[in-house]
Amino acid sequence: MADFRCEGECLKEENDHDAILKSISEMLMKEEEDLGNKPCMLHDSLALQATEKSLYDALNNDLDQNPESPDDRFTKTGSIATKMVERNPREKKNRSREDNDSTKEQRTNKQLANNVGETEPLEMYDNVLLDVMMQTCSKTEQTKAQKKVGKTKQDVVDLQSLLMQCAQAMANCDSTAVNDLFLRIRHHSSPQGDGTERLAHYFANALEARLAGTGSELYSKFSLDRISAADVLKAYKAYVTAFPLKKMSHLLANKTIEKLATGATTLHIVDFGILHGYQWPCLIQALSERRGGPPKLRITGIDFPQPGFRPAERVANTGLRLEKYCKRFGVPFEYNAIAQKWDTVRAEDLKINKNECLVVNSLYWLHNVLDDETELVVSPRDVVLNLIRSINPDMFVHGVINGNYNTPFFILRFRQALLHYASMFDMLDATMPLGEGNRLLIEQVFGSIVTNIIACEGAERIERPDTYKKWQVRNLKAGFRQLPFDPKTVSIVRSKVEMDYHKDFLVDEDGKWVLQGWKGRVDSAISCWQPAHNRSSS
Repeated sequence: MADFRCEGECLKEENDHDAILKSISEMLMKEEEDLGNKPCMLHDSLALQATEKSLYDALNNDLDQNPESPDDRFTKTGSIATKMVERNPREKKNRSREDNDSTKEQRTNKQLANNVGETEPLEMYDNVLLDVMMQTCSKTEQTKAQKKVGKTKQDVVDLQSLLMQCAQAMANCDSTAVNDLFLRIRHHSSPQGDGTERLAHYFANALEARLAGTGSELYSKFSLDRISAADVLKAYKAYVTAFPLKKMSHLLANKTIEKLATGATTLHIVDFGILHGYQWPCLIQALSERRGGPPKLRITGIDFPQPGFRPAERVANTGLRLEKYCKRFGVPFEYNAIAQKWDTVRAEDLKINKNECLVVNSLYWLHNVLDDETELVVSPRDVVLNLIRSINPDMFVHGVINGNYNTPFFILRFRQALLHYASMFDMLDATMPLGEGNRLLIEQVFGSIVTNIIACEGAERIERPDTYKKWQVRNLKAGFRQLPFDPKTVSIVRSKVEMDYHKDFLVDEDGKWVLQGWKGRVDSAISCWQPAHNRSSS
């Protein structure tokens, strides 16, 4: 590991947020047998919708009385897909060979994060989440991570071009061209190939699902299939080792919140998208070391409701886990769990008290909230932003996936998603060996997201990233003013990415946004905001 040293608190910063790795290995060695039998289930709005609909249909016995909607017209392309598959015996053979692989692919988890019950020992999380010196791959190790299999010149195929041609042929209802292009793509793609071949494999799966009208079904299956907590933790460790996004975002957000709360007797964090709460143990530890003693920490954890009869189970378990950390470090704690659609949350649900330092946090989840294109009178995203503004927080920390594929126009959406995920698979190629099992799970996660982007429409398409510049306009329109990050903290983040991660990762700034990306392409952005009318903004 690179020896990172700075002035003042910089050394502390290195320890403060290098929590993700060291003892995850120790925990897996001690607990793997037990964890292997513990399942993990991912958040899935579509699965919840499906559960609600199935229950409604069963009670009302009214399956055949729903009028056709625009989305119904989309799903009826399945007949075209059937004919196309029948006309491709070679494709059938290839697909049957891949069925065993796809069974494994569907055992995925979009967040690479486990949902473990309240009986789990807290120690199994310690080195995943608390402050230990990170034993990450050095740049030398990362460059040795993989050796690509050489290809002869005649084997080189522009798979991205073939994918674009196939998408265009689908949009034009040219079944002959689609058949031919699918054959070529399937011949040259594989979930065990190089990064480009794997990218093509998952995009071909998504195109096939779009034709068959099975995108929502497949996305829900990806989300609901269970996977052992041990495997998920291994993949999560691999992910944060290879990619700086999560760790650096948490470092930047937590240090900014910690500084804001200096002198406060109560810190209340409203976290839209708390999920498993992996962001907060580091902050809890830091607050426990504050001069004069820690403040009372109140966390309102807001999660998507889970399918089934216990929609709040995950967010409740997160609170129990965080409570244990607070007890360990002597931080007074109060937790409020909310599991519902975010645009239905009301100010009174948040239980805000006077004279507390109030922070709203949402890192990389607001893009799952529906937008204007659904033709709703009021955009659910604007409803959430208006709620945040109305409670008058001292700070709103907002992280976004920088994508330009939140559009109803299929070809534009396909092209932008292909560019984005080509970058993601290239990152994997540069930082993980081809045969790494954890990499396969990460790629399956990406594949499930791609399926939702490409093969789902209307309210069923929940993966809707916008560019950070569009979010800038939206946040300003909603009545926020942007705040700068502390330059010293940004400098720490930049230095750590340069020293601990692959040389092609970037940290940059655009105005008051802090950007992260790969080879010049911005993949994510984080910012701080405050209501324009906030008492401290004058």
